[in-house]
Amino acid sequence: MTRREFVKMVLAGTAGLGLLPTATQAVEREAFAFPLLGDLHFDKLARHDLEALQKEKPDDVRQVREYSSLTTDILPRLFPTVRETVSALNRSSATTVPFTLQVGDLVEGLCGSAEQTQRLDADALAFVREARLGAPFLFTKGNHDITGPGAADAFKSVFQPFLGEQAAALGGERKLATARYRIAYGNALFCFFDAYDRESLGWLEAELARRTARHCFIVIHPPVVPYGARATWHVFSNPRDKSQRDRLLELLGEHNAFVLSGHIHKYNLLVRATPRGGKFLQLGVSSVISDPAPQPQHLLSGVKAYNSDQVSVEPSFSPSTEAQRRAVYEAEAPSVKQFQYADLPGYAVVQVSGPRVTATIYAGVGRQAWRTLALSDLLAS
Repeated sequence: MTRREFVKMVLAGTAGLGLLPTATQAVEREAFAFPLLGDLHFDKLARHDLEALQKEKPDDVRQVREYSSLTTDILPRLFPTVRETVSALNRSSATTVPFTLQVGDLVEGLCGSAEQTQRLDADALAFVREARLGAPFLFTKGNHDITGPGAADAFKSVFQPFLGEQAAALGGERKLATARYRIAYGNALFCFFDAYDRESLGWLEAELARRTARHCFIVIHPPVVPYGARATWHVFSNPRDKSQRDRLLELLGEHNAFVLSGHIHKYNLLVRATPRGGKFLQLGVSSVISDPAPQPQHLLSGVKAYNSDQVSVEPSFSPSTEAQRRAVYEAEAPSVKQFQYADLPGYAVVQVSGPRVTATIYAGVGRQAWRTLALSDLLAS
């Protein structure tokens, strides 16, 4: 039996989430792929105090009802598709699937109490386990994952032990002290960045300083580079955080990083240059799917489309801040070297083979590809 056949056998034979024995980390992997999910906002009406929410955050009641409906109607269709995708890739003679990645906002939050929040988080993990994806499930922290009474503590007590379990199956730390963690697989390093912890930037600098892998992936909930109508929703967007943002941009450019993000609930691909001559690529996906077979809306493509008119893709969003948001794009545009945008929910599959990294984008819950991107070529061009 060859080394590759051994890896395939282990992947195919694991039960539940398909956890890999850490001993297999010594096996050389030439090519691998992983499904990439955007925001999910798993939710259940029964886990909310709707009366209190109506009083405190009335605008969020509609959102909670919508996400609860999508959890019932769409997620049970999306996750079998992911499972089928993992299985199909694992049957390939050239590819293994070590994990599935999700970019944060696994749950909606806003439950009203610590007890209900813990129950919702546990419900979400039970759903993931029962989906039996065939590979560990890794995610980063999103703002909704820590929104509401007791939500930050619930993340630590419910989500972090689960993530430690998943990471340990891939040779990582089992006991995670924070939501920041790293996974090394094949010729790639994956850093899961906690955008809601001020210590994360220093941690990332230290991790990348000892990087030896060919490829570097940063998994972060909010985008690093803004896009779409919500130009102030990126990490370190506050003017007082400019020095931190400058540090992050240079760090990503120095390492030619692939940034995987969500938060905006839109598809995005861009390449950004940094002042010292580096570049990094950002890929944004959304898995908040209301139509199982959606058509792309508001398509933008090319660097000339990265301008202040992006705000028009959501004309009703915060009209009072339009001038501020336009100014953000006027400052950012000269550094953007590739750009694509669409209102198209779904998921992606990222493939890593030697120096080459590609991503295939899928619309809705199906397995019909919408677009394939040569990420490494786009970053190098």
